[in-house]
Amino acid sequence: MFELIAEGPEPRQYWKNALSGDGSYTLGRTEEADLSVPWDPHISRWHARLTTSANCIDIEKLSGATNLIFFDGQQVNSCRVHDDQQFVLGSTLFRVVLSRQPPLPQDAALVEKLTFSRQQLQKIRFHDADKQIDVLTHLPEVIWGSRTDFELYHRLVNLLLAGVAHAEAVAIVKLDDDNLMRVLHWDRRHETAGKFRPSERLVAEAIKKRGSSVLHIWESQEQPNAEYTAMAEFDWAFCTPVSEPVGDSWGLYVAGRLDRPFVKEPSTDTDSVSLQGDVKFTELVSEIISSVRRLNKLERQQAGLRQFFAPTILSALGDELNTDLLEPRECDVTVMFCDLRGFSQQAEILADDLIGLLNRVSNALGVMTHHILAHGGVTGDFQGDAALGFWGWPFASDEAPLNACRAALGIRAEFARAIQTAGHALANFQMGIGIAHGNAVAGKIGTVDQVKVTVFGPVVNLASRLESMTSQLRVPILLDEATAEIVRHKLDRREGRTRRLAKVLPIGIETPTIVSELLPPESEWPELTDAHLEQYELGVKHFIDGHWEDAYHHLHNMPPYDRAQDFLTMLIAQNNRIAPPDWDGVVRLSAK
Repeated sequence: MFELIAEGPEPRQYWKNALSGDGSYTLGRTEEADLSVPWDPHISRWHARLTTSANCIDIEKLSGATNLIFFDGQQVNSCRVHDDQQFVLGSTLFRVVLSRQPPLPQDAALVEKLTFSRQQLQKIRFHDADKQIDVLTHLPEVIWGSRTDFELYHRLVNLLLAGVAHAEAVAIVKLDDDNLMRVLHWDRRHETAGKFRPSERLVAEAIKKRGSSVLHIWESQEQPNAEYTAMAEFDWAFCTPVSEPVGDSWGLYVAGRLDRPFVKEPSTDTDSVSLQGDVKFTELVSEIISSVRRLNKLERQQAGLRQFFAPTILSALGDELNTDLLEPRECDVTVMFCDLRGFSQQAEILADDLIGLLNRVSNALGVMTHHILAHGGVTGDFQGDAALGFWGWPFASDEAPLNACRAALGIRAEFARAIQTAGHALANFQMGIGIAHGNAVAGKIGTVDQVKVTVFGPVVNLASRLESMTSQLRVPILLDEATAEIVRHKLDRREGRTRRLAKVLPIGIETPTIVSELLPPESEWPELTDAHLEQYELGVKHFIDGHWEDAYHHLHNMPPYDRAQDFLTMLIAQNNRIAPPDWDGVVRLSAK
């Protein structure tokens, strides 16, 4: 049995871990490693493998690790470390100590073993209520202020030593899948007292068998037997499990000595009553830890989901996060693709300030996601400088197409304001938005290793094509025929308006579609009046019907700053205002 002691540059960067005499352990910065060193940025996430034997530890740098191991004055890829030797990774010193304490024998003489139910603990009085309540007031700060599990364990050990006056040693313990005990952290009230190893039998009984606090009181030894170190050092110990929201439970292990020989009469013996009060205090610590960590986990989950779901959807998922609602299924959805224009040009201009460019792009994507979520949508994906949003899942809604359009108009308005503001982070960017409505599969989509909440189907491809067509048709927002039809009948014109632009066949798509522009209301965009839009749509009708002379006349009467007319008027002019003999009303696009 070895103990590995890690010491960082700061006093709180410290832990002790017990290693079995024949085992294998991973060491790294990630909390998923067997031996986690979260404070040292020079240690890779997975840095080294430690293999223990009877009298030494073999250490080997993993292939993905950056820095070498510093041992015996040399930088090496591997080394063999014996008792009382040390090695260095990054800025952390590791000391190896061979533990000469044998395990507590299974037949150790117990004077008393007590298991505590919740009802029993309610009847027990605290031994030192004022002091223990004062210690408990610091517990939330201990939990919330701990950035890593290691830091939490370190603080909890100190808190329990302060709250349990009779305790000589405290450890944070865990049983692995093979029921082998791991000591995650330990400390003693007196540093000079030597090493400390909890009773595996007690830990197993409390965490695995009982799931509740178990107290062992051993026979006092006036002349300690060196073979039974745990018994010689301590007269009593108890272990209290800590229930985690997900994963294995761990435990709080507290041990100490009695002031006098124990009398096996719990109802009258003051030492037994005092210890039961300490168990009750530790149970309370355990319950608070479990509650706060469950709340913390829930808040982290919801904080992550807030990036994808509107508050109304999060509310429907509930506190228990019913992820069954996220399973993929077919449904009618409205899909929005929003792309940032001018990115390539800005990338060339800001080639020496890519972080600055990234911040500006992040701000632009933030505008898009803000309006998607504000109008009840789901953010499905980011593709470079483009965002995907969709409505109609996980809950069907007749308002889905209208909310998608409201979000698009909000994005357009915010970019328009940025252009008018000198020095604004978005001033040199423009955006293009495509919106399509139809059947798709939405939900958690991906592989066994990675999933994301997104939407899949032809309607997604159509929305993407519409977004690309905004630059060809010279408008900011394009709608497919299904969305435009819903908007014309249901969206109040004081919120937004539409106008038909053309009947097109995008490359790679077999069915032509009439595309329409989504515009702000006349009160916000007086440059194009409702009369202008009627004039334009009449021109589009003549164009589709093959009356190109009439179409040109209506389109040419639009205000000169209306860029949408350019697409059709140029096409008409190139054909001398005469439709081709085989004209079927469809403009076939040759590029995406």
